[in-house]
Amino acid sequence: MPRRTPPNRREAILNAARIQFAASGYAGTRMEDVAAGVGISKAALYLQFADKAALFREMVDGMLLTRLPAALPPEVESAPPAVQLETLVRLGARQLAEPEIAFLPRLVIGEGGNFPEIARTYHDRAVDRILTLVAGIVARGIADGSFRRVDPYLTARTVAGALLLGALWKTVFEPVGAAPVDMEGLAASHIDIVLNGLLAGVRG
Repeated sequence: MPRRTPPNRREAILNAARIQFAASGYAGTRMEDVAAGVGISKAALYLQFADKAALFREMVDGMLLTRLPAALPPEVESAPPAVQLETLVRLGARQLAEPEIAFLPRLVIGEGGNFPEIARTYHDRAVDRILTLVAGIVARGIADGSFRRVDPYLTARTVAGALLLGALWKTVFEPVGAAPVDMEGLAASHIDIVLNGLLAGVRG
């Protein structure tokens, strides 16, 4: 068997960490279990990551920074704000429907109080990134007159809230028998409600 190159080994470590965090939570994940999942010693793992918090941060970076948008897709960069917002909501719903992404909100909400570093990591690398992007779209819609005058950042939280609930529903309630949530349908319903509240002239 060919020897793993360092990048491949690091990727394997991060994948093993994701599996452990998803199955055992943050508190229940042990560095030795992650190491065993890759077939290396705990000492070798600590040569790569100083502690569990560092491992969690890089895992989040690898999962989210390659999936969650830092900018609008090129095909809608020049589109009206309403189209940009709809595109972003649909994209977010698709991403949060993926099990390897959906477990993160559950983990952070469940354990962030005891481990503030994981809440900070998720906020800085995911939540704030998306809220800033959505708020920018809303601000542009207000500036060009297509959206009513609202608070862009509060609106961004409203937009993100429904998708977060969808992810929590999939990981917390569906496993105990709740009816499955259709993330695409949720996105369509949510964007219809949001845009009818935002579009200038729709409401007095």
